[in-house]
Parts: sequence; C-alpha cells; structure tokens
Amino acid sequence: MTTSKRYQALFFSMVAATALSAAVQVQAADKLVIVTSYPTDTTVTVGKAFTKATGIKVEMLKKKTTAGIKYLQATAGNNTSDMFWASAPDAFEVLKGDGLLQKYKVKVKGIPKKVGAFPINDPDGYYKGFAASGYGIMWNTRYLKAKKLPVPKSWADLAKPIYHGHVGMSAPSRSGTTHLTVETIIQGLGWEKGWALWKNIAGNFKTVTARSFGVPDGVNSGQFGIGIVIDFFGLSSQASGFPVDFLYPKVTTLVPANIAIVKNAPNRKAAAQFIEFLLSPEGQEVLLDPKIRRLPVNPKTYAKAPKDFPNPFKDKSLGAAVKFDLALSKSRYNVVNSLFDVMVTYRLKELQSAVRAIQKAEAKAKGNPAASKMLAEAKALVGKVPISDKKASEKSFNNIFKKKRKKATTKVTGRQAQFEQAWDAEIKANYAKARELAEKAYTM
Repeated sequence: MTTSKRYQALFFSMVAATALSAAVQVQAADKLVIVTSYPTDTTVTVGKAFTKATGIKVEMLKKKTTAGIKYLQATAGNNTSDMFWASAPDAFEVLKGDGLLQKYKVKVKGIPKKVGAFPINDPDGYYKGFAASGYGIMWNTRYLKAKKLPVPKSWADLAKPIYHGHVGMSAPSRSGTTHLTVETIIQGLGWEKGWALWKNIAGNFKTVTARSFGVPDGVNSGQFGIGIVIDFFGLSSQASGFPVDFLYPKVTTLVPANIAIVKNAPNRKAAAQFIEFLLSPEGQEVLLDPKIRRLPVNPKTYAKAPKDFPNPFKDKSLGAAVKFDLALSKSRYNVVNSLFDVMVTYRLKELQSAVRAIQKAEAKAKGNPAASKMLAEAKALVGKVPISDKKASEKSFNNIFKKKRKKATTKVTGRQAQFEQAWDAEIKANYAKARELAEKAYTM
C-alpha cells in the first residue's frame, strides 16, 4: 500500500469512528435512564405512554427505594442516571440534602399547591409530586370469609389476637413506602406508643416480605389474609380482579409520590419532558389504568376515575389525622429502619412467641389482679424501645446507621454494629422475660 493510500485509509477510518461516536451520543441522548422502585406494571405502562408521546426511549433501573438512594450516592462522581422516581418524599429529602438532585420549574398548569395538608412539590424546587399516596390495609375477602375473620378497620385492630398469623408486611429498610407507614404511626401516636403498637401488630405477622410488592402478592394469592400496603397496591389488585379490598385507617397520612432530575443528568432535556408528560392531562389519566391506580394530583382527572375511586381533593378526611413532619422523618430515617430490623425483622420469632403468650394469658386471666399486673409488665417489656425519640433524631447519631442488613447474618461493622448488638441483646432478653411472665400469668 502506498503512503497516500495509507493516509486515505486512516482518514476514512477516523471519519467512520467520528460518525460512530456521534451516533452513540445521539442514541444516548434519546434514552432516558430512571432509577425507580416502582413495580413493572407502573414502569412499563407509563414508559410506553411516554415513548409513544415523545419518541424517547426509557430504561428503568429497578431498585428498592433505599437501594436507589445508595446507588445514586455511590455513582455521584460519574453519574449516568437521569431521574429518581419513587413514592417516599423523605427519600428525596435525603438525596436533596446530599446535593444529588437538580432544580426544575414545572410548566404544566392546574396542579394545586397541596394535597391534604402536604405540599405537592418540594418548596425548594428539587422534586415534584405527580400522584398522591396514602397508607392502609388490604385484605383478601375470600380468605377472611373462609377463616371467619372480621374486616380490620384500624391499625389497632391488627394487634388483636384473632389476626395472629394472618398479617404480612415488608420491612421499612427494604421499602420506602413501608418506612413512611411505620413513621406515620409513630408520629400519629408518639414514639413509645407508636413502637408498642407496631410490635404488637408484628406479633401477629405471618411474614416480613423481602420486597414491598411481596405483600400484595401474598394477599392476592391467599398466602396471608391481610397486608399493610401503600394504597395503589390494594386499588390496582382490586381493579385487576383479585378478591381484595382496601381501606385507609384514620391514623394515616397522604403524601405526594415524586419524581426528580438527578444532578449532572446526561439527558436533562428528556428528563424535563418526562416530568411534563407525567403532569399533563394525558399522563395523569395513565395513572387511572387498572394496573397502576395512583391518585392523580390534577383534580380534573378524577372526572374520568372509576366510581368510588378515592378523591383526596373532595374527601378531606384522608390524611387529616396526621400532619406528617417530613423534617422529623428525615432526621431519624436510618435509625427507624435499623430499630425495626433489630426489634422486628430479625427477632420476629421471639416477638411472635412473646405476643402470643400474652394474648393467651389475657384471654384466661381476666379478673385476676396478680396475673393482670404480671401481663402489664410483660406488655411493657415487649413495647420497650432501646433509645428515645430525641436520641434517634440527633444528626450525628442517625448518620451512624447507613449500612443495611439484607438478612440477620449480614455483618455490619463499626459503631452501627456496636449499637445494634446492644439493642439486640436487650430486645432478646425483654421478649424472653415477657414470654416467661405471660406463661406464669396463664397458669394463675
């Protein structure tokens, strides 16, 4: 090959490489990467509608809310994600506090400032509400009828002996929506009473599921009769033909489900289009799809909703009992998750045994003052929390609990391990003592 031909070949190869690089860049610009905790029914349905409307392809990077936060924190130095899409506003507050979200001003009109008592959008402009979410109880109607169980109407009902072994829930460390449910009751009843109720409910658990949508799956299939869920799980299962029903207990909260653009998003323009689509009349109507069943934030959309569909803009009782404190929830986010895992998730067997022993003794020992005194002590031991609410909200203390255990045997090191081990020893001893007292009361 002559020198001129070699230069010519080199020139054409450089042109081809440049063209290929440009093609790759164009292709990347046409694809939106969204980190999301939402189930496939939601992501596929909304994704297809958005692509049809804009021609922009969407890649949904599926991660549990807590895992999504950690992923964006870990990849911040070389970010390849465009958006974060989840239900829990306190999760967005964590990312906002870390400086990992980007401000955006919505162009769509007609969205109110609040849903219930809660602002729909972040006042600082970092994340936007596209739907409202409430937290409640779903149940399998056939299961309850077969087991001759009454329909639970409140959180306190779920702590009744009749529901022992019939309730399912996911852990707040594995689900942002479950975290909000746990936090809602703690805020609604207070730190000590809230935790005591959660532990008495958990004593009736059949299981703690690995994922939040494992709860509606369990109720739909009849693995257990009752599930503690975010509203759209119950409403979408009902709309899909499963023999289930759903209600909001009085002590609940109504908060926006959110979407945000990640800082240094590769495709910021496409991310903005996704937000505008979600809030447009067309995007809001997609939320009414039987596979999704979210509460739109545009009041006009409810004119097209099914009969008896919850409408927070008309039913002012939804979420009215608890004015959710987002700053408080954020301040103890990690501690609440860690406490729940230590006290419930990884000591479920011991908790179930203690609660069941108390239930049996209470049924038999009525009218016996000595037994009643013993049972009061047993219940206090079950409900006891290792730390105060003031301690849980200390910023330096909350920052210790950033490592998540996927199972009881997962090793956690450092100060988090020291605190969790101390809590575990105390909790284990309390449950054992409570069971011992209850069994003694039973014999009386």
